[in-house]
Amino acid sequence: MTLTGGGMQSYLDFEKPVADLEAKIAELKSLAATDQAVSIDEEVTRLSARADEALVEIYRKLTPWQKTQVARHPQRPHFSDYVRSLITEWTPLAGDRKYGEDAALQAGFGRFNGTPVAILGQEKGNSTETRLKHNFGMANPEGYRKAVRIMDMADRFSIPVISLVDTAGAYPGIGAEERGQAEAIARSTEKGLELGVPNLAIIIGEGGSGGAIAIATANRVLMLENSIYSVISPEAGASILFRDAARAQDMATAQKITAQDLLGFGVIDAIIPEPAGGAHRHHGAIMEATGGAIGTFLKDFAGKSRLETREHRREKFLAIGTNL
Repeated sequence: MTLTGGGMQSYLDFEKPVADLEAKIAELKSLAATDQAVSIDEEVTRLSARADEALVEIYRKLTPWQKTQVARHPQRPHFSDYVRSLITEWTPLAGDRKYGEDAALQAGFGRFNGTPVAILGQEKGNSTETRLKHNFGMANPEGYRKAVRIMDMADRFSIPVISLVDTAGAYPGIGAEERGQAEAIARSTEKGLELGVPNLAIIIGEGGSGGAIAIATANRVLMLENSIYSVISPEAGASILFRDAARAQDMATAQKITAQDLLGFGVIDAIIPEPAGGAHRHHGAIMEATGGAIGTFLKDFAGKSRLETREHRREKFLAIGTNL
């Protein structure tokens, strides 16, 4: 199957029924290509309908662990895909003015439907070369200090801030700790909370630990339907609590890391639906839905004073958990 975003489909373990059906379709098309006398239209239509039905049924009842796998899918749209599709006049900025550049966390300015916006987000990369370049989306301290620098600039020029969150967590290396990883995350979190301009955070894949919250303390926090948001990965949590990383499935359920759980807790404000099969199969539809959410956010917060914007954000975070 060919992705709407380009490339060949990579199947997850629980998608085997769909993979089998689509493999049969590919075989039939290959046969027809070598023998023009063979008519395959009716059989392909029947198998395609069965594959679509199977996909809908599978994605209708995903477990938290299966959602984790979908959120981590390598063909899921990344930060750069959203910028290419939704932002014009994109101008990336580099460096924290203290240590250096961190490619894991991208930041800069552009226009969304003509409106100036600041954009932050982790980029995981989509090939071996780009994944290494972007450190698999795990930012170092200089990445978060760069985020603070961009948020400062946006605040100074009254430009809304949009964060696209997709990280397993901040980079835990020795060098990162020596350069003040925890302090950098704390200052980025603080900056998000004190902005006088409206900010929007969208969890587009993984929202892992402080690496995510550092750029997700926003007036409005959204999640794609099959994304996850948690204080620790299921594998790491299972290693700590169960002394067994193999129990990650149990941990994913216990953690309540899905968009549906977090909406119920008041941690996020809304869910952006994904078509059956996930965002990695429907890049165009996800860009349209995400663009719609950004447009709604900018419209809702247009004209709010700096004081009103800060007070809205303050009340939002103080209210988390009060309805439990």
